[in-house]
Amino acid sequence: MNAKKNITLHPVSRSRLHEEIVSQIQKKIISGELKAAEKLPPERELAQELGVNRATLREALKKLEMLGLVEIRHGDGVYVKDFLESESLEVLKGMMYRDDGVDPEIIDSLLSIRSVLLPEVAAFAAEKRNDAHLKKLKEIVEAGNAVAVLESDLAVHHIIARASGNYLVIFILNFFNKLFREYGKFYFDDPENEKRSRKFHRDMYEAIAKRDAHKARKIMKDVLEYAHDNTMKAIYGRK
Repeated sequence: MNAKKNITLHPVSRSRLHEEIVSQIQKKIISGELKAAEKLPPERELAQELGVNRATLREALKKLEMLGLVEIRHGDGVYVKDFLESESLEVLKGMMYRDDGVDPEIIDSLLSIRSVLLPEVAAFAAEKRNDAHLKKLKEIVEAGNAVAVLESDLAVHHIIARASGNYLVIFILNFFNKLFREYGKFYFDDPENEKRSRKFHRDMYEAIAKRDAHKARKIMKDVLEYAHDNTMKAIYGRK
């Protein structure tokens, strides 16, 4: 039998009600304040505490269920699920942020996965790319400073993923790019890193143009290892 629990939610603004409810409850699940198998307070209590109507609350709870964070048992209540078993990359967005800013451990984990995955993706791209991929990559590289370096970098990685011919890789990279838009500033705040990134784009274009998979793999590996180290230093405030 579940004891009644006060989870201390806050009234939400009127502009994006259900998104804010999702964010609040998601953070409490990820932080461990709400544990797997715990039952949330009744709808009426939650709606009153949040200052919303029950229809809005239900919309938020459905979103949380889609994310794999809760289970709605009709006639019983809403129960917290083990988010590590949710299989939802979207949950990572909620894990990235704490009340005092980004969570360094989550960023570190994301960068580590990129460093493992993307060198092989670059090698596949060099082997499988077509003329359309190469043309698009050339356009991005030649645009140079006319396009913000972060957007150029995201575009280069996207084309490399498409050129690899692997749909799963494309979907994963699209997700990484959404997150990188938010934490990429930690890396590109340093002008030297912007220069390094522009060079990476040129070098990668040349390797892919020559279908040199070995070189493409090495270029990607080197730049991601450097970016990983420097991003973490920036987050921790080290030089």
